Amino acid sequence: MNFTELHWATQINYPILTALQLLPLISMAVVLVWNGRRYLFWIGLAAALLELLLALDLYRSYDLTIGAMQFAERLSLLGPLEYHAAADGITVLFVLLNALLTMLVVIYSEARGLKPLSLVLAVVFLVEASLMSLLVSLNLFWFLLMSAIQLLPVGYLIWRWASSPEKDLALTRFLQFMGVGLALLLTGTLMLGLNHVDATGRWSFDLFDLAAVSVPPEIHSVVFFLLFYGLGVRTPIFPFHGWLPIIAEHGSIAVAPVFLLGLKTGIYGLLRFVFPLLPEAVLQWHQYVVAFALAGVFYAALMALLQVNLRRLLAFAVVSHTSLMLIGLFTLGEYSFEGSILLSVNFGLAITGLVFMIGLIYRRTHSVLLSRLGGLFDALPLLGITFLIAGLSIIGMPGTPGFDAVHLVMEDSIHRFGALVTIAAALGNVIAAGFLLLAFQRAFLSQEASAGETDEIEGASPLEKLVSALVILLLLGGGFYLEPWLLLVDGPAQGLSLLFNSGGG
Repeated sequence: MNFTELHWATQINYPILTALQLLPLISMAVVLVWNGRRYLFWIGLAAALLELLLALDLYRSYDLTIGAMQFAERLSLLGPLEYHAAADGITVLFVLLNALLTMLVVIYSEARGLKPLSLVLAVVFLVEASLMSLLVSLNLFWFLLMSAIQLLPVGYLIWRWASSPEKDLALTRFLQFMGVGLALLLTGTLMLGLNHVDATGRWSFDLFDLAAVSVPPEIHSVVFFLLFYGLGVRTPIFPFHGWLPIIAEHGSIAVAPVFLLGLKTGIYGLLRFVFPLLPEAVLQWHQYVVAFALAGVFYAALMALLQVNLRRLLAFAVVSHTSLMLIGLFTLGEYSFEGSILLSVNFGLAITGLVFMIGLIYRRTHSVLLSRLGGLFDALPLLGITFLIAGLSIIGMPGTPGFDAVHLVMEDSIHRFGALVTIAAALGNVIAAGFLLLAFQRAFLSQEASAGETDEIEGASPLEKLVSALVILLLLGGGFYLEPWLLLVDGPAQGLSLLFNSGGG
């Protein structure tokens, strides 16, 4: 990779990365002060839209012809905790996704009737701010710190707006798993910092500094697995997914899962830090990772087919398709990197659509058991269409962003691993098609619900229709107009793939 950078002042007339981090914090303060007054939702929506405009300005100002990191900002703080932020094409794409998801969550929160709205919006903006800081940071310890900070408001979202009497169990499992993941990530981070001390005599967790110092062979595998497992717990990947079905069943239905699952910060952490810093360890262990990921595709898909709870079904769908992304990443080719990154974005939008629709279904039926759902399409046709398109997007059907992304992953996978692994991964995707289409059929098309029960279901409100329409527009728009996103990730993906040329593929 090209470890050079371009200062923000040479591209744009204000520190845009700082603005992206501070605006959500200002928005949080505003909605808390405005608590109980009129137009609170519109103020929150305006703040979310302003952040989205900043993200779009970042995209507009990003120069595709420059291979260096761009918009760089530095500030000396406490030695190794130096603030160092910059962006490449991957960063820009994830920043856009974060701003989009936050805007959708703000609209959904009002449509869903979550109360008190000022507290909901404040927590959402706090999560957005921590995620923005995490995404633009080039300091591994800062990334770890922001990851820990982000998990606290997300945990509160899981617990505070949960509908299950077992919400305490959901929060406990979440904190237990995430605590272990953070401990592993911290240990690996400190080992990299200590290695830098041994080589240079000073502490640093900066990506550029760490990349300039080789990691000794006797510890590089240990550091790799500490970072990989630490990020894998929160992604989540098989077999570190045990917290997710519990959270899905007993935690909040939509708001927290959007930030936990829609924005793949674990995948981003692998791309930003693990692959550039530990290429030898990645090459040594990538085949084993792919083998576990392949097992995860089938295990989670089969578990999803056995579920009677729509929320638990979706949890196993997440694990199955995250495993497919992992196969793409550890194929270590330029096309597979591009495909995995695009799959992450496609998955973020699609999973957001699915959890929103499940939340709106629950609002009306007070159940997510498939046996108690049925015939919803007559009362909620737009919600049904959104659910179907989001499900097809996860599967990778033509016309959705997942189609080209899966194609890129499979193309590189054939070259590196041969047809057998690729066909097996494709079969796993076919099983995924089965459980998502089955869920759609049972919830929206079947007539298993009691006679006349669906007649009493109220239609979608204007805001609910807006949420559905935006999800459809984003998914289909991304599917038919994918070239801008491919151009964004092409340079960083090519740089990553060059690290592994000696490994073949």
